[in-house]
Amino acid sequence: MATDTATLKSELAQTSGQFSTFFVADLFFGVDVLRVQEVLRFQQMTRVPQAPEVIEGLINLRGQIVTAIDMRRRLRLPPRAGNQTPMNMVVRTEDGAVSLLVDEIGDVLDVDAATYERPPENLDPAARELIRGVYKLKDRLLLVLDAERTVDLAVGRAA
Repeated sequence: MATDTATLKSELAQTSGQFSTFFVADLFFGVDVLRVQEVLRFQQMTRVPQAPEVIEGLINLRGQIVTAIDMRRRLRLPPRAGNQTPMNMVVRTEDGAVSLLVDEIGDVLDVDAATYERPPENLDPAARELIRGVYKLKDRLLLVLDAERTVDLAVGRAA
């Protein structure tokens, strides 16, 4: 029991603070605000032949080449409506900057560590393996995205 409490406290320490939020379909995600490099409107992309289907392409961000991952494909959700243009949330990972293509950008939220819980068992497996936990907000759940697992395309490939 003491180990479980220590594990939960460790998770809380890693997941409390401020989160930059965004929407993908009806899911509300947050990424640690310190990982977010910038948020941009949709950028022109260069397709990458034979790239995994979740990679939309490459963008040139002031001379830096950044891979763009379509979060709808990553989460195995239906494609965006034809008239809906995604937004770029550029996050810093151990391997460098990566752009997450999302439906809509939200606000920066301060969250109360007391509302943190582990990912629910009934969450879609494609989303569950990419999130670290959930914060219960007044009107919705904030899914805390694990940026490293999200950009690791080997995660979730077998599912």
